[in-house]
Amino acid sequence: MSEIEFTNEEKEILVEKVKLYFREELNQEIGGFDAEFLISFFAREFGSYFYNRGIYDAQALLSSKVEELSESIYELEKPTDFVK
Repeated sequence: MSEIEFTNEEKEILVEKVKLYFREELNQEIGGFDAEFLISFFAREFGSYFYNRGIYDAQALLSSKVEELSESIYELEKPTDFVK
């Protein structure tokens, strides 16, 4: 998996969220550069865990949907009378 890349707009949103969290939850001010550095750290160190969880969740959902589809297909079967 390559490094996580965010658009400039996404980075701005994430930086503001980190700054808000620090201000409201930790009663500390953090600058934009520090917030962006922290985001990069978490993305690098923990991003693959979140990514993999998303993959596992998608696989489980897909498996469930395929099972539902298979059941629906079997319901379409017509009875057959085969007499020898």
